[in-house]
Amino acid sequence: MQQDFTTSSDRQPSQERTQASREQLDAHVRDMIQWHFSPESGCPFWLEWQEKTGWDPRSEVRGYGDLVKFNLFEDDWLRGGPLQRWVPKAYSDRPVFVFETGGTTGIPKSRVNIEDFRIDYEIFSETLPEEHFPIGSNWLMLGPSGPRRLRLAVEHLAHLRGGICFCVDLDPRWVIKLIKKGWTDHLKAYQQHVIDQAVTVLSAGHDIKCLFTTPKLLEALSVSLEAAGSSIKETGITGIFSGGTEFTPQWYRFAVEELLDGVYMTPTYGNSLMGLAASKPFEPADAYKITYHAPQPRAVLSVVNFDDKEQLVEYGETGRIQLTTLTRELFIPRFLERDEGEREPPCHSYPWDGVSGVRPYHGFAKTTTVGVY
Repeated sequence: MQQDFTTSSDRQPSQERTQASREQLDAHVRDMIQWHFSPESGCPFWLEWQEKTGWDPRSEVRGYGDLVKFNLFEDDWLRGGPLQRWVPKAYSDRPVFVFETGGTTGIPKSRVNIEDFRIDYEIFSETLPEEHFPIGSNWLMLGPSGPRRLRLAVEHLAHLRGGICFCVDLDPRWVIKLIKKGWTDHLKAYQQHVIDQAVTVLSAGHDIKCLFTTPKLLEALSVSLEAAGSSIKETGITGIFSGGTEFTPQWYRFAVEELLDGVYMTPTYGNSLMGLAASKPFEPADAYKITYHAPQPRAVLSVVNFDDKEQLVEYGETGRIQLTTLTRELFIPRFLERDEGEREPPCHSYPWDGVSGVRPYHGFAKTTTVGVY
């Protein structure tokens, strides 16, 4: 379904658009189930799973609601190798990327990628207003480097829109070690090292107008520029997209009022498994509440009861965030994210459920290091 990103006085989608999105999702689920459990196209993992369980989902899964017949996906299945078990047979002759998700300590979760990271950001590109993210503009990717897809994805976004992407070196695993060891001075020095790279790029005459970064790094960049007598706006940046669990309504208001001086910023929520969930277009009536909508039908976010993972919570209620990924490269049903939030109704631009108030799941919060960068 083609999204409509125009503003509307009617903030809710029509029943027809909502029903059409459900039918599109059900059809997409059937297509993906046929693909991933076919001996000709499926990956070794799911074909072996099918043989062990003695169950053929192709005969029983007729829509998204039937995916409850799968047990919760175990994230340990994504740890370690061989990674080839996740490559669909139909893509066995294609070059494969590997991206890590999580894994700041121990063996990380990994996923194979062929074109998904490009497709995800091509979809996201359609949501970016050209007046703030001009076609042909150069970008700065001020975020994690290494075995994560952000660098390549943002670089592809810049290329897609006719620009060049500049990057910094940032190792979040080293940051977490510094935090856990309590080496505050080293942590501050490393953050400044990252920000110095960004300031150098921004001052080098590259005509950068678009930026990806995180809340902590955006704030640190603003402080560093202010100390040098400049500002985010004065660097020439006109559009920012940012994300992370620290992107709260309170921080959003602070950034708009204290850091940006009119520079446009849009919140996002994403990871290597889902792609990128864009945010509902800003409206003053929302009081800076941030609602994210997954890129359906390629990925679905739902908010489920903490005790009964088969039960959706009511709109406005709090629950655990559950992800289902449905692309030809990857099928992950009913994956429990490490986050919680509130279930939100469909909106004009996205005629399917959303989630707001994203934050670390309270069951893990005390043992999770957040705001790494």
